[in-house]
Amino acid sequence: MSSETVPVTLVVSIVTWRAADLTLQCLRALEAQVREDRGARVIVVDNDSRDGTAEKIEAEIQRQGWSSWLKLIRSPVNGGFAAGNNVAWRDAVREYPAMKYFVLMNPDTIPHADVLRALRGFMDAHPRAGIVGGRCEDADGTPQECAFRFPGLVSEFADQLRLGAFDRMIRGRLVRMGRFEQPVEVEWVSGALMAIRRDVVDSIGLMDESYFLYFEETDFTWRARQAGWQTWHLPQARVVHFVGQLTGVRTANARPKRLPPYWYESRRRYFVLNHGLLCAIAI
Repeated sequence: MSSETVPVTLVVSIVTWRAADLTLQCLRALEAQVREDRGARVIVVDNDSRDGTAEKIEAEIQRQGWSSWLKLIRSPVNGGFAAGNNVAWRDAVREYPAMKYFVLMNPDTIPHADVLRALRGFMDAHPRAGIVGGRCEDADGTPQECAFRFPGLVSEFADQLRLGAFDRMIRGRLVRMGRFEQPVEVEWVSGALMAIRRDVVDSIGLMDESYFLYFEETDFTWRARQAGWQTWHLPQARVVHFVGQLTGVRTANARPKRLPPYWYESRRRYFVLNHGLLCAIAI
């Protein structure tokens, strides 16, 4: 069977903004497994970087001969994470009608070998798993927090209080669930590596573009759960994640910066939409 007759059933979406070198590093790590999986493709959306990012990626596509598995889309605006992934989604469903799985992957990640095979295999075996997140790690292999409960009034209070004794009292309501070595059903997962079943979007719609950055994956998995879909954390699908280097909120060997205004706006929107105005005001 020739590669042209293999239906594309998995599409990776990478949304970038002024991060050419990180994006190319991610693509180089991803290349071998995408070439091996003839039913996989990658779409990179440049969110109107205006700094040469798109041009640098396009030049590398031509230089390396990546055009058989990789497409670059230049968005005319920077609408944020959800909007950029929605651009890739609309293109994917138009170009690849047999697509079953849509994988969000941050450009500031380095995927381990077989990450796509692990995600595809798990979702094939678990038809009610609508969303599956992988394990993000530091460069030295230390696992990051990737499995979460939905935030609420109690968990937000605990986050501000920051008392270990209180955290132990409400352990079952804290947002962070811990680190796992085996697959576990959770409430939401990080959008740095998130596989979405096409049927989920068909049933609940695309990600909410009113979120510029942060809380969009939390909102999306909340809506999926309300529609009866499961969300899982799959530690066997692994990426190195350079946390915060895209946004500048956290950079290597530096103290975290003050959170940007759009983080608070996204947080407010999430609680108003999903828990009501009174809860949002209390938080």
